[in-house]
Amino acid sequence: MKQTVLRSYARLIARAGVNIQKGQEVIIYSDLDQPKFVALLVDECYKAGAKFVKTEFSYQPLTKLHYRHCSVTTLSKVEEWEKARLQHYVDILPCRIFLTSEDPDGLKGINQAKMVKASQKRYPVIKPYRDQMENKDQWCIAAVPGAAWAKKMFPELPKGRAMEKLWEAILFTSRVNEDPVAAWEAHNKDMHARCDYLNGLGIAELRYKGENGTKLTVGMIPEAEFKGGDEPNMKGIRFNANIPTEECYTSPMRGKAEGIVYSTKPLSYQGQLIENFSMRFENGKAVEVHAEKNEELLRQMVTMDEGAGYLGECALVPVNSPISESGLLFYNTLFDENAACHLAVGMGFADTIKGFENKTLEECHKMGINDSMIHVDFMIGYEGLDIDAVTRDGKTVPIFRKGKWAF
Repeated sequence: MKQTVLRSYARLIARAGVNIQKGQEVIIYSDLDQPKFVALLVDECYKAGAKFVKTEFSYQPLTKLHYRHCSVTTLSKVEEWEKARLQHYVDILPCRIFLTSEDPDGLKGINQAKMVKASQKRYPVIKPYRDQMENKDQWCIAAVPGAAWAKKMFPELPKGRAMEKLWEAILFTSRVNEDPVAAWEAHNKDMHARCDYLNGLGIAELRYKGENGTKLTVGMIPEAEFKGGDEPNMKGIRFNANIPTEECYTSPMRGKAEGIVYSTKPLSYQGQLIENFSMRFENGKAVEVHAEKNEELLRQMVTMDEGAGYLGECALVPVNSPISESGLLFYNTLFDENAACHLAVGMGFADTIKGFENKTLEECHKMGINDSMIHVDFMIGYEGLDIDAVTRDGKTVPIFRKGKWAF
């Protein structure tokens, strides 16, 4: 891949993604797959005005070794130096960039019970620090190719060609082949216009109906808004949290979901794939789940904590989005969620509440925003999905027909 194109991508992440302000610190989280691109990104972060750029690398085989050899007590302990680091992040609010490239099957065979227990024990210690940063910082999730991920998508190709094909797909769907900054300005404008229309309807509930058996009604929070594209944090700095993104999303009312929904794409969760699954909701909570592959992992996911089985997001994405029209199954939520309508169980987004900057996180939770240690998107959209909005004045307005916008 040409260095000039990769540098344009790095510049897009630094400037339109997290939108680094002069003097801010930056943290880049990455797997080991693309160190040269990480170096490009670090350079572009400094050129955008960063004071200091820190990189943290992870490696799935090491994660598996830790969970094989360490006790739950060791894995779940949050050391004092970790708390000091988290407090430092609260104080300085660094930009955070997450570069995903991991193998969709990279944690296959890991001790899931041990992973769940360790996460559940660590979360209450880490949560207060995360809550203090909520909606105050800038962050962005983007992707680079990993060899195992590329071979999963293009098994018929040699590794080098598979990596090149994945680069091409990432750059195309991220609008890097055009003038990236101008392309994203136009894209964000379109997303904002669609959200304005949805917010003007006064939606009380969304009704999903699919030829595959999906029949679900989800209640909305009266004060919540649809968001999409770049949005400001509480300090007024605009940033794009996902590159790419095609979704108009909101957080629904906790406890207001009834019916059943069927997945239309595999879900990559904890380094494993959950395939062909369904969830049935009563009083807002997932009370029954089934999956052809990794059903127990799915069950663990929706019981991670008290809020894990409730919905935290409803996102609208047409089947004629660029990612969907690529015809590729990415086995990666960042991309697959932007190819289809999706829901998420777990944590909701406080910044979907109108005037959230003048409210505490606790006030947003009382208004209906779900709270959880997880936030997991799963795809339900396809050509056979219809969605209607029932407004607060009793009207029924078509939102999606056959997987596409109805307006």
